Amino acid sequence: MNILIASATLSEIEPLLNKIEVIQNFNNAVIEAEFTKSRLTFFITGVGMTAMGYSMGKALNENYDIAFNIGIAGSFTKNLELGKVVNVTHDIFSELGAEDGDRFLTLRDLKLQDNSEVNNNSSIKNSVIEKLPKVLGITVNTAHGNEGSIKKIVERLEPDVESMEGAAFMFACKKESLPFAQIRSISNFVDRRNKGNWNIPLALENLSNTMIEIIEEL
Repeated sequence: MNILIASATLSEIEPLLNKIEVIQNFNNAVIEAEFTKSRLTFFITGVGMTAMGYSMGKALNENYDIAFNIGIAGSFTKNLELGKVVNVTHDIFSELGAEDGDRFLTLRDLKLQDNSEVNNNSSIKNSVIEKLPKVLGITVNTAHGNEGSIKKIVERLEPDVESMEGAAFMFACKKESLPFAQIRSISNFVDRRNKGNWNIPLALENLSNTMIEIIEEL
């Protein structure tokens, strides 16, 4: 099986790379590896939806059987503890729209073609993925860290998690009819920024272990 794995940063995939056989490394931007019977191509895209969209455009010139976006995420809910691995099955470009005073107008409100939400209807049969909590994500340019903006986004969309790339990845895969999954691990709760309360090492270790289980079953 030929698998694409897109991640914003090298650090988010390093624990996984340490568990598999790396074949070629092209300047830490594209990394080829093998694990079990699968060929893995890692794209380190850079942070943000623009970087992810550009990299996916390049990556999808090749043929893949399945694609994953993996990385860390912030959680809006205490029901997802630090280190919890989740499956983002619905993601929203939460800033895509317009302001009208204190009111946010969606593309639908503006009577424009609405490409702001992406659902995952992929037909991936994998018991490990199926057991993961299915969550609603938002994709943002600016990670939330202000009490007022957090309150507004929770009231408007009730998201579970946020990232800076997820919806762009999902959008590209759906356009190309490529089966995909966005798998993330909770590194922090979305609140006033305080990295002392984060646990990135736990999130990345749990993420890499889960990805090993997923790939072994493919």
